[in-house]
This record gives sequence, structure tokens and C-alpha cells, in this order.
Amino acid sequence: MKPKATYLSDFVSLLFPELCAACGESLMASEHLLCTGCLYTLPLTNFHLQPGNIVAQQFWGKIKLEGAYALYYFTKGGKVQNLMHAFKYKGVKQIGNLLGEIAGAQLVKNDIFKTVDLVIPVPLHKKRMRQRGYNQSACFAEGVAQKLNAEVELNNLVRPTATETQTHKSRFDRFNNMQEVFSIIHPERLVNKHVLLVDDVITTGSTLEACGAQLLKIEGLKLSIATIAYAE
Repeated sequence: MKPKATYLSDFVSLLFPELCAACGESLMASEHLLCTGCLYTLPLTNFHLQPGNIVAQQFWGKIKLEGAYALYYFTKGGKVQNLMHAFKYKGVKQIGNLLGEIAGAQLVKNDIFKTVDLVIPVPLHKKRMRQRGYNQSACFAEGVAQKLNAEVELNNLVRPTATETQTHKSRFDRFNNMQEVFSIIHPERLVNKHVLLVDDVITTGSTLEACGAQLLKIEGLKLSIATIAYAE
């Protein structure tokens, strides 16, 4: 016989079912955040298996990367957009940890990413951090680092200067908007380290480029990047 607490949980789930963050369908008792269908059918890029992938190409001639990766393809109106909206704007920060673990499990299959020492999330300005309550890139970083057996380095790469939203800017304007925005407080902690810089979505790559340019000023630092989604 089921315990009373289990019956109560089942009753509450019946009245207020947990929904898949990607497709919006009700989740089964054994599912969490994503339904099994979405978990196995969301559009993986497999960029970790392609040395000259599209993300890597965006940085050719700009910053030197050891590896470049995005977990999913992002399309307007698609399931990945729904997932990212719930993650960034509805406070479902556990999505970041889950996607980080999925991405980390992919990356650990590639020898380049096996040598990562530190995972650094693209930082938010303190004003944006207060508004949102959490840094979505840091949530993703935690999941990735767990699978790569690496450490998350928080509050070293910082964003002391607030910038305008990048959403409707051209690539040129995005690049100018990000100049001299980021700084590093303790560069000595990053000397001779392989750093994985992570963010949520990559479009033009201007934010990652600006962060990477600062990190690569550090002696012996090797840089790779990973994001949750790549917007075509």
C-alpha cells in the first residue's frame, strides 16, 4: 500500500501537473523539467565532434580557441527557445544545471575538453543580477564542471560596466557595445590554466569574444568556449 504522503503527492500532481519546459506537455512521475521525448529529440549540434564547426569559425582570426561548442540549435518559436525562456525569465534555474550536465557528458568524450581546469561563466552586471536573482550562465557552468571534473571559477571575471541589451543590435554594434566591459580581479589564479568560458546562447559571439580577449592576456592560459544554444 502506498504511504499517505505518496497519495497526496499524486493528487497534487494530478491537479497541478509539472510541465515540460520545452514542449509544455505534462511530465510523468519519473520525469523532471524535460519530458523523455524532448530529452532525446531536442536538436543536438554535435559540434564537439567537429573541430572546424560553425561556432569555432566565428572566432577565427579574433581569439585563439582550443575548442568551441554549443549544445543545441536555437530556432525562433522552437522548443529550445521555450526552454531558454523558462530558464532565463521564469526563474527555473534548475534547467541550467540539467543542461550543463547534458553538455558536460558530451564534452567529456572529446580529449580537448577533458583537459579543462576551470569553468568560468560570462558574468552579469550587478544590476542585472539583482533583477534576475541568478546568473543563468553560472547555473550551466555548475553542471558542465561536474561532468568534466573541473572547478567553477566565480567572481573573478567580472562585468563592472553595464551595457545596453544586445538583442536588436547588429554584429558591429554588439562588438562596440562590449569593448572594455569585462575585467579580471585575480589573473594569477588563471595562469597556465585551460579555461572553459560558458554562456547561454551564442549569436554573433561578441560577448564571448570580449571576455575571451581579456582572459587570453593571462600568461599560458588556454581558452575554450561552450554555450547552451547556437542561434543560426
